Amino acid sequence: MNTNNSKIIYEKAKKAIPGGVNSPVRAFQSVDKEYPIFIKSGNGSKLYDEDGNEYVDMIGSWGPMILGHNYPQVLEIVKKELENGTSFGLPTKKEVELAELVKSCFPSIEKLRLTTSGTEAAMASVRLARAFTGKNKIVKFEGCYHGHSDSLLVKAGSGLLTFVHQDSNGITEGVVKDTITLPFGDFEKLKETLESEKDIACVIIEPIPANMGLIETKKEYLEKIREITKKEKVVLIFDEVISGFRISLGGAQEVFGITPDLTVLGKIIGGGYPVGGFGGKKEIMDLISPVGNVYHAGTLSGNPISVAAGIETISILKKNTEIYENINTKTENLINQINELIKKYSIPASVNHFGSLFTIFFSKEKVDTLEKAISSNDEFYSIYFDTMLENGIIVPPSKYEAHFISYVHNNEDMEKFLTGTEKTFEKISEKIKNEEK
Repeated sequence: MNTNNSKIIYEKAKKAIPGGVNSPVRAFQSVDKEYPIFIKSGNGSKLYDEDGNEYVDMIGSWGPMILGHNYPQVLEIVKKELENGTSFGLPTKKEVELAELVKSCFPSIEKLRLTTSGTEAAMASVRLARAFTGKNKIVKFEGCYHGHSDSLLVKAGSGLLTFVHQDSNGITEGVVKDTITLPFGDFEKLKETLESEKDIACVIIEPIPANMGLIETKKEYLEKIREITKKEKVVLIFDEVISGFRISLGGAQEVFGITPDLTVLGKIIGGGYPVGGFGGKKEIMDLISPVGNVYHAGTLSGNPISVAAGIETISILKKNTEIYENINTKTENLINQINELIKKYSIPASVNHFGSLFTIFFSKEKVDTLEKAISSNDEFYSIYFDTMLENGIIVPPSKYEAHFISYVHNNEDMEKFLTGTEKTFEKISEKIKNEEK
């Protein structure tokens, strides 16, 4: 496969952009590639690079492309909205429509504030929780990623894990002291912490972690977290940037039947366009300026293009709930066939999945903790990434991310994915045999 144009662009990019990319995982360094591919366009389930190569897209812009790229109805709405203007810095009617639509899907959200990104929404929700409780400290979980604001970068997942560290330089000692990080899945440690430490404002969690690779969550664990946070009067924040509208219309909280105090949402509420939001109980949300004195602002918050795309996307999902059954069934079938290939080639691998998300871990044992995710085989994942790319499939360029299935992935896409996977397993199997000789 010729990707020479991407190589040329990357050399130019390194001179203008730190590392040549605007988000670290895009550099493809963790999968031992000399340079990343540069994408020119996307349509349906496919991406096209600057050399004209076509790829089946298994990333979906990290989740929001549940309808695929440039879904015709959404694209038509966006084109019409562009003619009205792209940014006003003033309120629009559609912002209200989107808020009402989100509220209708998430009963826990009585009021919603729109932001420009999921990172901003998570940051603002933590600030709001501190104001509501009058407390300073927060609890988060190792390997869960909530964007790149200071307090939420401590022992985070996603790109930080990809580059073999869990903290970012530039975070002050005070911020680190106010951020308590606990192992995901260890309820007793959380219970002990909340009962002994009385200055905790909130617990923030990905109800379905997908930034240390997908980790399958037990309902009982989340129920216990909800119970202890209520008891200790600690705000519970569900970060549903990935799971919101992806797992179901009402996100993970609908699937598990658990009501958080605040919810963080990301770009899927804009149909993949730049937007985020956070919402929850009226008594908490009304602390935000101009009603209260918790300041939050942004010229592009509720950008009209993103909002219009979001209204159309969510409306489609709401009117056609069979979409969820479609993508979940496709994913389930795909996982079953991957597992058959794992058995056929005796590969040390397992697949975690939830709804239309999944991660292939190259590990002899089931991955259910951050430590097991970290110890999964890097070399095998690089072989997987490289082989899939050669065969026209783009998968996450990091073992710590999830694959996403969209509504428009068809049988041909699934067969192509399985063909690439089998070729990967053949290579890994051969490598294992050679090393055993």
